[in-house]
Amino acid sequence: MAAPVLSVSQLNDYIKNSLEGDRNLLDLAVSGELSNYKIYPSGHHYFTLKDAESSLSCVMFRSSAARLRFRPESGMKVTATGRISVYTRGGAYQLNCSALIPQGIGDLQVAFEQLKEKLAAEGLFDRKYKKPIPAFPKRIAIITSSAGAAVHDMIRILGQRWPMTKVILLPVRVQGVEAPPEIVGAIRYANEFDVADLIITGRGGGSIEDLWAFNDERVARAIFASRIPVISAVGHEPDVTISDYVADLRASTPSNAAELAVPDWREIRESLEGYDIRARQAVRKRLQTLSQRLDSLKNRRVFQDPTSGIGDRRLRLDHIRDRLTAAEERRISSDKQRFIKLGASLDAMSPLRVLSRGYAVAVNDRGETIKSVHQVSIGERLELRVSDGRIGTVVSSAAAEGDKNER
Repeated sequence: MAAPVLSVSQLNDYIKNSLEGDRNLLDLAVSGELSNYKIYPSGHHYFTLKDAESSLSCVMFRSSAARLRFRPESGMKVTATGRISVYTRGGAYQLNCSALIPQGIGDLQVAFEQLKEKLAAEGLFDRKYKKPIPAFPKRIAIITSSAGAAVHDMIRILGQRWPMTKVILLPVRVQGVEAPPEIVGAIRYANEFDVADLIITGRGGGSIEDLWAFNDERVARAIFASRIPVISAVGHEPDVTISDYVADLRASTPSNAAELAVPDWREIRESLEGYDIRARQAVRKRLQTLSQRLDSLKNRRVFQDPTSGIGDRRLRLDHIRDRLTAAEERRISSDKQRFIKLGASLDAMSPLRVLSRGYAVAVNDRGETIKSVHQVSIGERLELRVSDGRIGTVVSSAAAEGDKNER
């Protein structure tokens, strides 16, 4: 008997009904490595799940993908749950995923590490962006649940440590899908209306699911954008959230946040009392030193006999005067001797000295001294200057030395 002839569509429909009707393929859990992970604009996720020997096409539709709490990436080891379905047009079967669970650690931990890496790369954790916490805040806004024990602990500790601070409670939900938008709104409200100069936000301890609102990216960015300094106080000492990394200061618990936010007035009083004691001691020591110095000054001779100093200075003045007088006399004597010596030298070089020995100096009517026979003419009037006067004369002849011809 010949086999019936089927169309491609009939065969694919038969396979589809067979596979999708198999109860063993309706609720599967398959482990493998994600490959070629793509997210389409429609919101559907398409990827391949593979191991060392085989691969399986997978799809996660938008409704299921919206429940993912981490960002799947190629190369990630996961366990995919879902059912087998057949795409008859392509003749291929695929795993229709309803959930993805990372292997080794939970999906929330994966989401935490992914967001932490992303925000750190953007610089939201950098120390240079941390704002200083005011030393004596006048108003503190607490953003947390009004029903939890954490808020009562913070209000009590703030009142005990620094009762001058005004505490403003901005109640929000701190758990569930509504919590992140409410926390973000409260932070923005506090900044917009300048309700405080310090913000504390957080909650008491719990599981990672309970604390997840403070791992939300929207909350982290609101804390980073806050103009008012923010102290993050989430959970207990081991609990660390994204908000702790972004905040200006991280407190290990809500109670610790209240302790970090304000000083203890008792410690301030003790410090002031210590300053007062040290100031008094310093003043007494200074007065004692000045008193000793005053006693020393009183015993000095100038205070015992005020005129003694004048006598001493008078004697010193006389001594200085004698020294100056002697020095001046020596200088005058030296200058006098030098003057006599210079006068003698000058006298020796004087023309009058030469004239006194019988010489005369001839000068023409222009006042020029005659040094050569060539300077005179026959009949020219000259004046002879001798040691005791002047003699007028007329040139009658002039001849150079050795020249026999007279003019």
